[in-house]
Amino acid sequence: MMVEMSIGSIRLLFLCILTAIPANGQLQTGFISIDCGAPANFKYVDLDTGISYESDGAYTDTGTNRNISSDYAYPNNPNLPQPLSDLRSFPQGNKNCYTLRPAAGNASLYLIRASFFYANYDGLNDPPQFDLYLDANLWITVKFSNVSDIVTPEIISFASSEAIYVCLMNIGAGVPFISALELRPLNSLTYDSEYGKPASLLLFQRLNVGSTKISGRYNDDMYDRVWAPYVSPSWEAINTSLAVNTNENGYEAPPEVIQTAARPRNASEPLELRWTSSNASDQFLVYLYFAEVEQLQKNVSRKFNISWNGSQIFGPFSPRYLYSATISNSKALVGGEHRIVIYKTADSALPPILNAVEIYKVRLLDELLTNSEDVNALLSVKTTYQIKKNWAGDPCGPKKFPWEGLACNYSSSIPPQVIYLNLSSSRLNAAIAAAFAKLLSLESLDLSNNSLTGPVPEFLEELKNLKYLNLRGNNLSGAVPKALLERSNAGLLTLSVDEQNLCGSASCKRKKRIVIPVVSSVLSVMALFVTLVVLWQLRRKWKSGTVSTNEGGRYLASEKRHFTYPEVVSMTNNFQTVIGKGGFGDVYLGIMNEGIQVAVKMLSASSSQGPREFQTELLVHLQAELLMRIHHKNLVSFIGYCDESNNMVLIYEYLAKGNLKNYLSDCDSRTLSWESRLRIAMDAAQGLEYLHHGCKPPIVHRDVKTSNILLSESMEAKIADFGLSKVIPSDGLSHMTTSVVGTTGYLDPEYYISRKLNEKSDVYSFGIVLLELITGQPAIIKAEMAVHILEWASPFIQRGDILDLVDQRLRGDFDESSARRAVEIAMACAASTSLHRPTMSYVLPELKHCLEMELSRGLERTAGPRDEAISMTVSTSSPEILSTNFDSMSAISPR
Repeated sequence: MMVEMSIGSIRLLFLCILTAIPANGQLQTGFISIDCGAPANFKYVDLDTGISYESDGAYTDTGTNRNISSDYAYPNNPNLPQPLSDLRSFPQGNKNCYTLRPAAGNASLYLIRASFFYANYDGLNDPPQFDLYLDANLWITVKFSNVSDIVTPEIISFASSEAIYVCLMNIGAGVPFISALELRPLNSLTYDSEYGKPASLLLFQRLNVGSTKISGRYNDDMYDRVWAPYVSPSWEAINTSLAVNTNENGYEAPPEVIQTAARPRNASEPLELRWTSSNASDQFLVYLYFAEVEQLQKNVSRKFNISWNGSQIFGPFSPRYLYSATISNSKALVGGEHRIVIYKTADSALPPILNAVEIYKVRLLDELLTNSEDVNALLSVKTTYQIKKNWAGDPCGPKKFPWEGLACNYSSSIPPQVIYLNLSSSRLNAAIAAAFAKLLSLESLDLSNNSLTGPVPEFLEELKNLKYLNLRGNNLSGAVPKALLERSNAGLLTLSVDEQNLCGSASCKRKKRIVIPVVSSVLSVMALFVTLVVLWQLRRKWKSGTVSTNEGGRYLASEKRHFTYPEVVSMTNNFQTVIGKGGFGDVYLGIMNEGIQVAVKMLSASSSQGPREFQTELLVHLQAELLMRIHHKNLVSFIGYCDESNNMVLIYEYLAKGNLKNYLSDCDSRTLSWESRLRIAMDAAQGLEYLHHGCKPPIVHRDVKTSNILLSESMEAKIADFGLSKVIPSDGLSHMTTSVVGTTGYLDPEYYISRKLNEKSDVYSFGIVLLELITGQPAIIKAEMAVHILEWASPFIQRGDILDLVDQRLRGDFDESSARRAVEIAMACAASTSLHRPTMSYVLPELKHCLEMELSRGLERTAGPRDEAISMTVSTSSPEILSTNFDSMSAISPR
């Protein structure tokens, strides 16, 4: 019986049964060839190239497998390479990575190629746009001209560690995906430049001159390079069928490439190549391949020079018969217009020839990989506890995409080091892993609200830089090691532990300077439920006296209490002294029985937003206190409340210096120094960073502005007014949809349009506050026409005019580099889209570096009460890396 099989069936059969047969008898030594999106554990040999491919499960643990639309697949597209028939899509998270571990390890040179074929796999008929990173540095922004466009960028780079990370970054323009990923080891003596290992080479053009067909791949090229055909009407193609020796240099041009060449049809004319780049500072390296393919008669010579933009860069040169040579520029070619001319010398009988050319754009590596010991420690922690966070790629890089719950110290000369690690409520169990002690630069470690067991380990004493340690909410036994207690008592460490860990038993008494939560385990379980019902019961139960936060079994963890209205009248001396005004109502100075000054926030009878804002602010504080949330030196402390009849009052700690807006106003004669402004910015940043990353679930303030930043007697800044705050649910979503509230000038435009709220809305507002601190101008500048501070500052920033942008009342008394970096931070925070804004965890160390630069000016200044040593250094590069627009580069063209 005859069995009929389609071509597609035969092809699929071969793909399934073929094993890794070397092409042309060569071994694919060191190759990594990944068919992204292929079924798990699937391996095959591509019939067209002879390359062995495997699925990507061993290289990434995120994303979903998808197939391209049948309209673009085999057999409708019979020439489609097999790896492009499927893909892996990454709809979750902003950063998804592949980890490659080549056999040759670090300090080796590799060619890495990524392939992207959209082919309407998602049915949206709308190709996305996203960034592609190699390690911590931008490789390229992936763009498509149409649905059927295949994008295949290549990069040549030295590996700086045992692992190479290829990461796809969601920039808000569609879901990133990848079709294939390939790594090929190269001869480390090739493709060198004046930059050496701190630079990568991004392929611009690779051309087989004198040929009309695509050449290379592994069947011919041992490095699996792809050579595009290149011919010109003004050039004449020549070739040889004889073998050309390519073993004298490591570039190893494949036979079918080096056996073809071109010469000018007019023997007196040169060979000329041109290309343009939109960026005049772009730098290029050019590799020209030559081999004489014509056997010349005696006394007949072919000799030529090579120039770039009119300047000779090489020559005279005579190619050898059937021997390959590669010539490259020793220094990068810098500029927007490029013109390579190969012209014969005066004593040459024959015109010049050219066999092949490669052009690369130099990509400087601005960001280093994280300190290897920190990486190994974090990977050990991830493995030990089976952490489910999207910890992909390099922990600290790129700067705007560090791992969740992590912040780093950046420097331009040393690898980034982890200084902040928050694993609160991460379902950790077993003992505290010894790997934590390997994070030697760690300043803050939060392991609270997990299921950790065993003793509080002594190896935590090895973390000499640790300033904050939170171990509460676990099942730890035994006492805190003596050295940690001594550091806590000396004020060098903020230590938060459960009561039984003070001296090893539950009967221990509290020790000074140690934060000890007293919420019982049962209350912790019921806290969320209590939060949901507390507002419903407030009026009824508080009025009747059935619930008192001062009685046994208290709800509130600290001494927050319900004040009677007569107590409020008494403490304010019948509302004698007004210290502030707002939409909620007036704020009065109060003095409690203990002599402590407080700020009494009274609901105005005419306030339309009052009751709702009162309930919102009280709810946030109650929920925060119930869960032991808000406890930070840069947040205004909540003292208590009054809710009797129509009298609604919130009571806070009093800050003597008022609000930041008054200090920056034109009518105020007090001028804050540059150092004071940076310290205030750092204080506010620390408060927001705690709300966003120290609280679980996170809290978004929604009304960050200069009038809500209060100053203590020692000029310490604290964030106030939680009336508009929102608690973001811990449901895995990156935002919540809610009604838009805030203050004009500070309101996040993306949030205003989409109603989607996340912590980046606070980051935008903080950026405006930072601009106010820098310039001394208000958020809305009132002139003949009201102007937003961003619009006002833009011309100064575009001109690089920092001296005129910074508040003129400072009279130039500031470090210009510090100010310039502060402006970059402010503008990054105030980016129009939340995706391009940094987190507060990133902003904080950047501001510390600004302060360090200011302090290092060496000027003699009287140290204020809050002066402290700043040991942290971070990179001065911008948090946003601008991608090269390769669409604006013209392809190489002949003269």
